[in-house]
Amino acid sequence: MGFTRRRWLTHFTVLAAGGCVTFFARAQPDRKPAKILVVGDSLSAEYGIERGSGWVALLEKRLTQDKLPATVINASISGDTTSGGRSRLAGLLKAHQPTHVIIELGGNDALRGLPLTMTEANLSAMAQAAKAAGAQVLIVGMQVPPNYGRKYSDDFFALFASVARREGAALVPFLLKGVADTPQAEAMFQTDRIHPRAQAHPTMLANVWPVLKPLLR
Repeated sequence: MGFTRRRWLTHFTVLAAGGCVTFFARAQPDRKPAKILVVGDSLSAEYGIERGSGWVALLEKRLTQDKLPATVINASISGDTTSGGRSRLAGLLKAHQPTHVIIELGGNDALRGLPLTMTEANLSAMAQAAKAAGAQVLIVGMQVPPNYGRKYSDDFFALFASVARREGAALVPFLLKGVADTPQAEAMFQTDRIHPRAQAHPTMLANVWPVLKPLLR
């Protein structure tokens, strides 16, 4: 009988009075399949693009391609803020019991001019709730255009790293790296100049995947 690290069958032999009693312990899997909950806004909800072409859908395909046992629950809502995500999270955690939670929120907070302290507090509360439910957390950062003012833009960008560091979460510094910060950026966005076209979403996944993959192993 062959023995491996992943699938094993242990044969215990116990000598008993008058004979030999044999016990078999059945193998248990190394780990249960990951369940990834994405709580985001329109950038994750495939706003304005064909269904199945967004970065979250591409993530599902990448997991299959890499033969990583995992399911993805996309609980993203266009227009959502960190306050909305915070209010929804408890129900999502209870319903889905995820092993990993990706939080992609904050952009709409900035568009609405909400206080940065509120955004940071909401992200921290979400990370804490996810960890308390036994999930690993990945924070996805965002930037705002320079017309918001240098200090506001810098402080907004920094708050994601601050939350990740304080809560022990993984961090994707900027979801739109390689999309919004390139000379051809205008071609990568829809006519509203806010939402990326489908062609930008593989780059968005490329920003998330190197951070997420180690958490799955």
